[in-house]
Amino acid sequence: MSGREAYLAARVLDALLREDYGGLASRVTRTKDGVGMLLADGRWVRLAPGVLYQDFVVAEDERLGLEQVLETLVEVADPADSEGVAAFFEECLAALAALELHDAHAVEVLRRKPSYEALAAFVDHPVYPTARARLGLSERELLAYAPEFSPSFKLRWAVVPRRALAPGSAAHLPADAAWDVGPDEVLFPVHPLAVGEVRKIDGVRVLDEARVAVRPTLSMRTVELDARTHLKLPLPISTLGVRNRRSIKAGTLGDGAKAELLLRQLTDPDVLLADEQTHAHAGDEYLAWMVRRLPEGKIVPVAALNAPGVLAELGDVIPAYLRLLLRWNVRLFVRYGVALEAHQQNLALAFQGDRMKLLVKDNDGLLASPARLRAAGIEPPAFSDERMLNDDPHALADVFVTITLHLAAAAVVFGALPHARAAALLRDTLAEALDEYGDDPMARLLRARTLDAARLTGKSMVTAGTLVSKERSGARDINKYYGTSGPNYLRRV
Repeated sequence: MSGREAYLAARVLDALLREDYGGLASRVTRTKDGVGMLLADGRWVRLAPGVLYQDFVVAEDERLGLEQVLETLVEVADPADSEGVAAFFEECLAALAALELHDAHAVEVLRRKPSYEALAAFVDHPVYPTARARLGLSERELLAYAPEFSPSFKLRWAVVPRRALAPGSAAHLPADAAWDVGPDEVLFPVHPLAVGEVRKIDGVRVLDEARVAVRPTLSMRTVELDARTHLKLPLPISTLGVRNRRSIKAGTLGDGAKAELLLRQLTDPDVLLADEQTHAHAGDEYLAWMVRRLPEGKIVPVAALNAPGVLAELGDVIPAYLRLLLRWNVRLFVRYGVALEAHQQNLALAFQGDRMKLLVKDNDGLLASPARLRAAGIEPPAFSDERMLNDDPHALADVFVTITLHLAAAAVVFGALPHARAAALLRDTLAEALDEYGDDPMARLLRARTLDAARLTGKSMVTAGTLVSKERSGARDINKYYGTSGPNYLRRV
């Protein structure tokens, strides 16, 4: 058994235990030898207290095999979930292969002094255990297109009838590919991995030649044209769950642009928003693009802060980052009823001269309260995805806790500092942000759901993303599916 297999097996069991899939948590027992659980093959696994997100995790000195963990998953799974369980098996195998491939190339990649986006891809997802799985991609394709390998490649291009453009689509290109097309046609950039899908679309032809060199960002389906320009393109893969397809549905890019304009009305002086107003869609989930224009300055993705050498280079930025993050997100929640799905991948630090600002991008997953916005004199956007509008303050708090607190704040600070210091810093910074609003009902609710809560809510990402169908789970949005909780790492002990 490789070290990577043991690492992944422990993460998978931790996730299944955290989400209590199949009642797995009921197997946890306390004996004279400590806390542990019995696996399907009769192996007793010792557990240790969890620091973040869950009560118990696999103890550090336990070495498990993936087969042991997956056999236990099969034993507790509902037969109705057999398809999802089989898909998760494939995810685990793909994740293990990707981890081992990364280990084999990491030294070489670091020697090339990769971008911050590539360095961010060195850090595993804080919660989802098989985040490195990109099902269906070969080893060669991972090396050619995955951000952790810091590759460069050229885009492919498709000629699309102009009449196929959706309302609101831009007709001009995000990059000059220098091809002549007819007056009734437009060029669409295509990721090389999506060429096979685009070829299936009636009336569309893919050009043979590749042009315009790009590099993948942490998102993988977003590529870097240059230091100030990113291009988001659909991919025919799933990440963070088999149901999390990385194609781009009609309306998504428009909703993101509307969300950006909303946030520009609510922004702080120390918060920057990427310009995501230029986009196009041609009626198919694989014919879409969006240009993201970034501000001046050195830009470091928040996900990169825990990557090798980054904090040593940047210095003591963690307290300042937390203050920026929590002050603005608390203000959005309390005053306007807005909760951002701005996790560590959708946030960056922008260093402009001697100032550090928070940069926010990819806003199509936010949640906003129409009633709170109207009370503040702001008309709610007409989102095509009605799930983005919700007046339930607890739904807003769920997003704040699981995204802003768990992923954007705790995952970063606990990864950078000793646990006691991290907890104190996070607790004090959040309290400072909330104190500004006194007894405001929304501030009281958020305090009750965070600082004063006995437990903190969590997302059941593996359950909703892969194991259980939406019909059985009842999830309207698999990225906002809750039902689990963990110890409150903000409370003094």
